[in-house]
Amino acid sequence: MAVEIAAHAGFCMGVSRAVQAAEAAAEEGIPSCTLGDLIHNPAVVRALAEKGLEPIREPGEARGRRVLIRSHGVSPDVLAELREAGCEVMDLTCPFVERLHRIVAEETADGSPVILVGEREHPEVRGTAGWAGGPVFVVSDPEEAEQLPSFEKALAVTQTTFPRERWEAVLRVLEKKVRQLEEHCTICSATQVRQEEAAELASRADRMIVVGGRNSANTRKLFELCRARCPETILVECAAEIPPAFANKDPGLIGITAGASTPTDSLKEVVTRMSELENKELTQTPEEENNEDFMQQVEATMVRIRPGQTVTGKVVQVTDDEVSVNIGYKADGLIKREDLVDQDVKLGDEIEVEVVKVNDGEGNVLLSQRNIVNRKAWDALMAKNEAGEYVDAVGKEAVKGGLIALVDGIRAFVPASQLSQRYVEKISEFVGKDLKLKIIEVDEQKKRIVASRKAVVAEEAAAKKKEVWDKLEEGMVIHGIVRRLTDFGAFVDLGGVDGLIHITDLSWGRVKHPSDVVKPNQEVDVKILSLDRERDRIQLGYKQLQPRPWDNAAEKYPEGSIVQGKVVRITDFGAFVELEPGLDGLVHISQCARTRIAKVEDAVQVGQTVNVKVLSVDPEKKRISLSIRQALEDEEALNAEAPAEPEAEYEVVATDESTAEELTEAVEAVEEAAAEEAKE
Repeated sequence: MAVEIAAHAGFCMGVSRAVQAAEAAAEEGIPSCTLGDLIHNPAVVRALAEKGLEPIREPGEARGRRVLIRSHGVSPDVLAELREAGCEVMDLTCPFVERLHRIVAEETADGSPVILVGEREHPEVRGTAGWAGGPVFVVSDPEEAEQLPSFEKALAVTQTTFPRERWEAVLRVLEKKVRQLEEHCTICSATQVRQEEAAELASRADRMIVVGGRNSANTRKLFELCRARCPETILVECAAEIPPAFANKDPGLIGITAGASTPTDSLKEVVTRMSELENKELTQTPEEENNEDFMQQVEATMVRIRPGQTVTGKVVQVTDDEVSVNIGYKADGLIKREDLVDQDVKLGDEIEVEVVKVNDGEGNVLLSQRNIVNRKAWDALMAKNEAGEYVDAVGKEAVKGGLIALVDGIRAFVPASQLSQRYVEKISEFVGKDLKLKIIEVDEQKKRIVASRKAVVAEEAAAKKKEVWDKLEEGMVIHGIVRRLTDFGAFVDLGGVDGLIHITDLSWGRVKHPSDVVKPNQEVDVKILSLDRERDRIQLGYKQLQPRPWDNAAEKYPEGSIVQGKVVRITDFGAFVELEPGLDGLVHISQCARTRIAKVEDAVQVGQTVNVKVLSVDPEKKRISLSIRQALEDEEALNAEAPAEPEAEYEVVATDESTAEELTEAVEAVEEAAAEEAKE
């Protein structure tokens, strides 16, 4: 005889949570009761009643006690009635049933009808009907669906434990009855998996045992499903109900499954009972050895787990808040949505998870998918740290003393002093920005890191500076950008390093301030005059790339030419006149005026624009002699030699037709014109 237990036999997630919460509530000593049987299992109901949690049938029986709502859920009216009676309500409604209630409430808020596929008297169906905003029609099979009237629009949902085949059969009828059918398959995924596994096992087994309460619709459906595939199927509520001869005459494979309301202890009792029956049959083998072999087969389906262990499991239930995963343990594991990396996980998917807690205090195995990802991310982060690599991060939150950044989902603290090379007034400016950080401190035990952006900026700047310095040579011409001006010169960014153009190297002429020649952010070409690598100084020249004024002074200002200039300086012996920036000429005191003067200021002033005559040009000595006096004399001579303008001549011509009177008027007009011209 061989025994095989269905992987998903026994309590489902919703029932398990309800029973565990009820047992915990019973330990608190607060007068409590359950509205109806908490689950469809007499043994569990009796056990809870013995602990003080007796079931009541009507809300009025609560009499101010704390009331536990079973996993089937209730209508809003019942909840309101309990609260009005002053009862504390502990709602243990199954998440799948809550979803069913929410769909019905939202989709029928406009008064649309709802067609609820399920058993009319089932507490879940009665409770769900109370959430509808329009008329409710309950059908349990295609025949009842055929009796419905036709609808323009309707919502179709199903009892969470209803067989999928029957739901699909009813749905085919409804599609013909309803013009606009809004359908939602609200069957619990755990129920579906349980039924599929039981059906598959029953199709292979020679005999089947279904364990569960006879008043449980879920268990009855499971029994009917198995019996349709294996005629020798029995339904028992406890091990004592198994017929002694059930395992006689080499029964072959015996399959065991259990309804969602069947506690683990009941299932274990059945397994133990089958072990005893097997030992009686196998008389040729010592009893202890047989019993040990059989229990090993049973225990083989229940692996040992520990916190921190990584296991692979199969998704067997998905709700809005959590996912249930079969990891081969006696209980399925739960993953909260926030601990799930793949939010699109589906039934049947195999995923890698980490055991967080074997028992969270309520009997649940807590799992996490994110912990695995975080651990891998942490290991990768430590590898980068060991290699001295930078890490990419995103500013998350400004906190006291610095910034919280996320590095592949791992929190890193960046002190305010490590954000920049300069003082940061508003740390919030870095929130949401991509950052490149260097890890400067690690706490392996607490999984905490301290990082620096300042170190990255400094190291990158140093590397860039070295790269630029390696390319620089004295005498080369390089392009740069003027960054700032001072009284003594202009600093130019050469692509990572700054060089200085001293004020004397900005122009060949005199410069009062660098702003007279260049402006901030102006792009310029400069010549490297000197490099001091030890002191990190670069001397640049700007005027060196401009034409030298003395190179073509002789051609530009030939002797004897008269040009215009500006008086820029006065001495005792004369005045210096600027012809162009960097090119000044001297007007000797004797050449400042046409008459003798005691001092230069008697003739000219600084800033005055004057005409001068070039007397001589000496490019080698960089001297130009100028004369204001000769420029004036040449100008006067030029004016004196200019011919006088001829006087206008007027002539009166008479024709044969002219009269004496007309001639007289013409003469008078000529005389008046001549007189006016003389005045001018």
